[in-house]
Amino acid sequence: MTDHIPLQPVRRPHRHDSKHRHGCCPWSACCGIGDLRPRTVWLGHPEKKEQRYPRNVINNQKYNFFTFLPGVLFNQFKYFFNFYFLLLACSQFVEELRLGALYTYWVPLGFVLIITITRESTEEIRCYLRDKENQRVPADMIFLRTSERNGSCFLRTDQLDGETAWKLRLPVACTQRLPTDLLQIRSYVYAEEPNIDIHNFIGTFTREDGDPPVNESLGIENTLWASTVVASGTVVGVVIYTGKELRSVMNTSNPRHKVGLFDLEVNCLTKILFGALVVVSLVMVALQHFAGRWYLQIFRFVLLFSHIVPISLRVNLDMGKMVFSWMIKKDPKIPGTVVRTSTIPEQLGRISYLLTDKTGTLTQNEMVFRRLHLGTVAYGMDSMDEVQSHVFSAYTQKKSCPKNMKKNPKIMSATKVRKTISSRVHEAVKAIALVHNVTPVYEANGVTDQAEAEQHYEDTCRVYQAASPDEVSLVQWTESVGLTLVGRDQSSMQLRTPTGQILNFTILQIFHFTYESKRMGIIVRDESTGEITFYMKGADVVMAGIVQYNDWLEEECGNMAREGLRVLVVAKKSLTEEQYQDFETRYLQAKISVHDRSLKVATVIESLEMEMELLCLTGVEDQLQTDVRPTLEILRNAGIKVWMLTGDNLETATCTAKNAHLITRNQDIHTFRSVTTRGEAHLELNAFRRKHDCALVISGDSLEVCLKYYEYEFMELACQCPAVVCCRCTPTQKAQIVRLLQERTGKLTCAVGDGGNDVSMIQEADCGVGVEGKEGKQASLAADFSVTQFKHLGRLLMVHGRNSYKRSAALSQFVIHRSLCIATMQTVFSTVFYFASVPLYQGFLVIGYSTIYTMFPVFSLVLDKDVKSEVAMLYPELYKDLQKGRPLSFKTFLIWVLISIYQGSIIMYGALLLFESEFVHIVAISFTSLILTELLMVALTIQTWHWLMIVGELLSLACYVASLVFLHEFIDVYFIITLSFLWKVTVITLVSCLPLYILKYLRRRFSPPNYSKLTS
Repeated sequence: MTDHIPLQPVRRPHRHDSKHRHGCCPWSACCGIGDLRPRTVWLGHPEKKEQRYPRNVINNQKYNFFTFLPGVLFNQFKYFFNFYFLLLACSQFVEELRLGALYTYWVPLGFVLIITITRESTEEIRCYLRDKENQRVPADMIFLRTSERNGSCFLRTDQLDGETAWKLRLPVACTQRLPTDLLQIRSYVYAEEPNIDIHNFIGTFTREDGDPPVNESLGIENTLWASTVVASGTVVGVVIYTGKELRSVMNTSNPRHKVGLFDLEVNCLTKILFGALVVVSLVMVALQHFAGRWYLQIFRFVLLFSHIVPISLRVNLDMGKMVFSWMIKKDPKIPGTVVRTSTIPEQLGRISYLLTDKTGTLTQNEMVFRRLHLGTVAYGMDSMDEVQSHVFSAYTQKKSCPKNMKKNPKIMSATKVRKTISSRVHEAVKAIALVHNVTPVYEANGVTDQAEAEQHYEDTCRVYQAASPDEVSLVQWTESVGLTLVGRDQSSMQLRTPTGQILNFTILQIFHFTYESKRMGIIVRDESTGEITFYMKGADVVMAGIVQYNDWLEEECGNMAREGLRVLVVAKKSLTEEQYQDFETRYLQAKISVHDRSLKVATVIESLEMEMELLCLTGVEDQLQTDVRPTLEILRNAGIKVWMLTGDNLETATCTAKNAHLITRNQDIHTFRSVTTRGEAHLELNAFRRKHDCALVISGDSLEVCLKYYEYEFMELACQCPAVVCCRCTPTQKAQIVRLLQERTGKLTCAVGDGGNDVSMIQEADCGVGVEGKEGKQASLAADFSVTQFKHLGRLLMVHGRNSYKRSAALSQFVIHRSLCIATMQTVFSTVFYFASVPLYQGFLVIGYSTIYTMFPVFSLVLDKDVKSEVAMLYPELYKDLQKGRPLSFKTFLIWVLISIYQGSIIMYGALLLFESEFVHIVAISFTSLILTELLMVALTIQTWHWLMIVGELLSLACYVASLVFLHEFIDVYFIITLSFLWKVTVITLVSCLPLYILKYLRRRFSPPNYSKLTS
């Protein structure tokens, strides 16, 4: 039965992928999945041997002990440039191609690999430790029995669907009541084939040794999926799926690997450098007139000028990304921010479109009851005392009624007169107090223990558990007006009236809310009168066709939505015993069916959902998060267009957009008319085309029609709008809009959301940001960056995104400059000495140049900033320059190439002109000038000094001076302490740097950048 099945927890699901249903390939047996079929699991039938199922061990690590090193190396060298440097290093084993000591090529490559291996091993160890901490449900099971007194349990599915709310689960009725050992009964479970749907399940439980045999329907409420947490007590279940057939495993897929635009641009520049390397090598051989074994000379020159393509570029940028991610996580002004994808922080500095969810992202997802509407009368927050008075009078009048009238429905119906306002209010409140999935839970508070609190329904010890904050807010409101939910178990519910009387209701059936049905219902029997009532609540779009005809529902729903309220329609229908028995028979028959169960069940329920009595409308308000308005204003001023994609109705979405100032007060709004055909879409698009500078509001249905027939035209018009609101959007549509924006505009997109329905949008965007909210952590876990509040997005983009991009651009340019300088010097040296393929610097000089002599100052550029963070937030217009990619463009790249060629040539020609007798003096003069030039260039580029930058400069200089003692093989130690050496180095360094400083000064003087005006 399975309390002892070992299971390592799976990583959270990233996105549903059809490959998990059918395997990764036509030969899915290779994946260990095999043919997925329904199965029968037997209890008390040891003689029955079923087929073998997957072992219940799931390994989340990418490698094992034997595959770690080969796997890491393969993932590194499958990229061309890493493989290129490996070939360069290996070529040094060939005597005819060797240019110096082996370590000059292998040490830099080894340094890169050590950093990569360290990072991968750290991640593997973390994953291994996380696997060992599993204390969750070990396998997919059918719930048979619980130790809880109310006969049910609550389950948290945060690692499965990201929702942190507790979900009610029910054991199989006949096994929960059994006093005997479950292994002693003869029964079996029929379960559907394993699939990825975590929200539905079809199966049956059959007990053969009963009299008569028992056949029960099994649904999602009877399941305990692996990786979930049981709230309290112990549970017993029968395992139906294990290993690779677990729902959680089948839903786990690798997310789309996001490669930043900056990385693609750097790769493009690196390819240009590689092309330059090949061209220079060919030119050098051509100048030798392709004499002798010229093809070997080409390889030698490629090796000689290999510095043109900097091997340290990738490592420096990766380390920079780690620093930027650490800065984001440690920023005290955006506490709780988590970086889950540390490879794309600079993407945050170039966002052009931001797509956001509404509920829980722009709003708090904390529902406050604001309005009760009965058609002829409405009650707001200022008149709730009237509701309370009506509820109180309804129960005091009932109490004073003759006892025989209460018990005889015929007498009561005969004496009914026109309903008073009090009775209508009472019926509405009673319906709201009954139609939900909320369970009151009692906890010890230090004065009263749990058992006593539960027995006496202590108000101070009671908390409400539910999957939706909407439902909790409604139940809390009924408590505030006098009708309190005090108890609930699997089959009954207790309400306490204002007079202290306990009303008992038997729960006959519950129809749970789904995103497809948009409604939930419950059938209860009032124990005091025997009346059976079917209560239902749902969205106005579905309830309008269920309730009896009325002339106010549509109008009042629109009015309440325009006030920004989330509207629910509440209705009821009285049933006779015969009607209910007939329904129950058909319903149980449909539930036992294993083929088309959902359709058959829905058909039976719909037979009840006709001509229901409309009781009331409820309006709850979801207030805006803190500082949403200033944050949206910052984004707008930064040139970022904001689109709101929500599942709410058009009126509520438009109201929230106005309230949040997503649509400004003086901005025109074009509400896209509902269209269903190509012709209608064409006419509406023409009408929209005539509007200028107006916000667009469109529903998901109309959007689907437009994208089907006029995708290009619609996206062209929508991209010109300052703001777009898409309502009634499905998760698939959200992801489709992100994808179309990327394809049509070529601009970077950022998607922000907080719920499971936002995951596809977040993963499709160039940058996905998850907001940890009331709906759980699914969006947060699937995102590249996680924040606790929407307002943190402003600082994340304006400060960290901007700094990350500008710093990465500066770092990459300097690494390229550093490599091109020494490559230019080598070219000049080879040219002067008759195109000889002889290295200028050998041994430790080559390694030291790009590591201990220049690494610290160059890498310290990750701390540089042009303006303070407060200024960046105050003037978001500075962000606009980054969207055009100016910090790293072909223009800036060409400028740095020219600077490198100029400085490399000056240093080399200067050393050749000023040296006197020995070649070793050329090395001493040129290498020292090269180091000093690089340190000075970093100092001239820095805009805001940090103490670590000064330490880096001084440490590098000290390392070079100290190492001269050990470099006597390459440098004449006695020569470098002479006055001749000092003045020659000084002159060369000044000639290489001073003109550039003068040009920089003149440019800042006569054509200053935008930020310089703010820092002066």
